[in-house]
Amino acid sequence: MLNRLVSAWVWLETIVVATLWLPWLALVWALTAARDPGRYAVGRWFRRAAVTATRLNPFWKFQTSGVEIHDPRRPYVAVANHESLADIFLVSHLPWEMKWMSKEAIFRIPVMGWMMRMAGDVMVRRSDPASRIRAMEEARDRLRKKVSVMIMPEGTRSGGGELLKFHDGAFRLAIETGAPVLPIALAGTRHCIRKGSWLVGHAHAIARVLPPVETAGLTMDDVPELRERVRAMIADARSALLRELGPDPLPAHA
Repeated sequence: MLNRLVSAWVWLETIVVATLWLPWLALVWALTAARDPGRYAVGRWFRRAAVTATRLNPFWKFQTSGVEIHDPRRPYVAVANHESLADIFLVSHLPWEMKWMSKEAIFRIPVMGWMMRMAGDVMVRRSDPASRIRAMEEARDRLRKKVSVMIMPEGTRSGGGELLKFHDGAFRLAIETGAPVLPIALAGTRHCIRKGSWLVGHAHAIARVLPPVETAGLTMDDVPELRERVRAMIADARSALLRELGPDPLPAHA
C-alpha cells in the first residue's frame, strides 16, 4: 500500500511540475528562439523540469560521473543503453543540452509533448521508413546548430535488464556528420519503473559519461566496428556500475 501511495505521489508531482513549467518554457522559447536556432536555452530549462521532479521523488537517488565535457556546444552523437522510462530523468541531470530522439507516443503526451517540441527534440515513428529518414535529417540539423543529439540504439527496453543489440542509425549519423560518438552507460534505472508497471520502485541510478569516440576519417564500411566498439564500452561500464550499486533494491510490485 505504501508503494502505491508513493507512486501516486510521484506521478502527481511530475504532472504538477510539468504543468507549472509549461508557461515558463513558452516564455523562454519566445524570448530566445530568434537568436538561438538550436533551442539550447529552451532545452536546458526543459531538462531542469525533470531534475526538479526527481528531487521531489523520495524513492530515487540519481548520480552522474565520468568524463567532463568542457565545451557544451561541441556537438556529439550521444548513445546510451535503455533501461527504463526513468532514463529521461537521469540523463537530464547531465550539465549540457542534448536533443532526444523519441518515439511518437511520447510526443503525444499532453504538456510533456508540447515542451519537447518547444525544446527541439526529435520525433520518430519507428515503423515508418519516411519518419526515420525525417528524424535523421532533423538530427543532422541539430548537430549543424552545435547541439548534441541523444539516441538509444537498442530502440526499446529489455524486459530482463540485459543489453540488447545496437542498431546502426546513430553510428551512421556520426560518421556522416563527422561528429564524435559520446557513449553513456546507465545503470539502476530499471528499478525506477518496471516495464509494464506504473509503480515506482526504490532506485539508486548512475549515468557515467565515457570517453568520446572520434569518427574523423571513418566511412560507412566502418559502421559495424564502431557500433560494436561503443556497445562494448557501454556494456563494460554498465557492468562496473552494477557492481558499484550492489544488490538489487526492493522491486516495485504490480
